[in-house]
Amino acid sequence: MAEQAKVTSIDVLESFRVALIVFLTESRRSLDEVADAVRRTRMWLEGEQRTHWEGQLRRRHKVLQEAQAELFGAKLSPLRDETSKQQEDVRRARRAVAEAEEKLRNVKNWTRDYDSMVEPMTKRLEGLKFFLDHDMIKALAFLVQAQKTLEGYAEVSLENSAPPEPKPEEPS
Repeated sequence: MAEQAKVTSIDVLESFRVALIVFLTESRRSLDEVADAVRRTRMWLEGEQRTHWEGQLRRRHKVLQEAQAELFGAKLSPLRDETSKQQEDVRRARRAVAEAEEKLRNVKNWTRDYDSMVEPMTKRLEGLKFFLDHDMIKALAFLVQAQKTLEGYAEVSLENSAPPEPKPEEPS
C-alpha cells in the first residue's frame, strides 16, 4: 500500500517557502561578505601592512643610527663622563628595529602562506554557495510544484465531498 501524507495546511508550505527564500537571500549575502573580507585581508597584508612595516623599519633604523652617533659622540667628548642615557637610547632603538623586522617578517610569511591557509576554507564556502544557488533553487521549485499539486487536490476533494446541489424541480 502506498504511503499517505496527512496535509493539514497548505499555508504552512507557503510560510516555509517564504522563510526559505529569506534564508537563501541572507546566506548568499553572508557568503559574499566573507569572500569580500578574504579579498580585503589579502590586499591589507600585501599592501598596507607590508608598506607600513617597511616604513617603520626605515624610520627605526634612522633613529638607531642617530642614537649610535650620539653615543659615539658622548664617548669621544672629554666633557661627558656619563653615557648611560645614550646607551639606553641605543638599546631601545635596537629593540624597536628588531620588533619592526619581526613584524615585517611575519607579514611576509602571512602573505606567502595566506592562500594555502585560506583556500581550503574558501572551497568549503564555494561548495555551500553552489548548494544554495543550485540545489536549494531546485528545492524551492519542487516546493512550489508541491503546493500547486496540493491546492489542486484540495479543490477536487472539496468538489467531491460537497453535497450535490439539489436539482430544481421542473414545473409540471
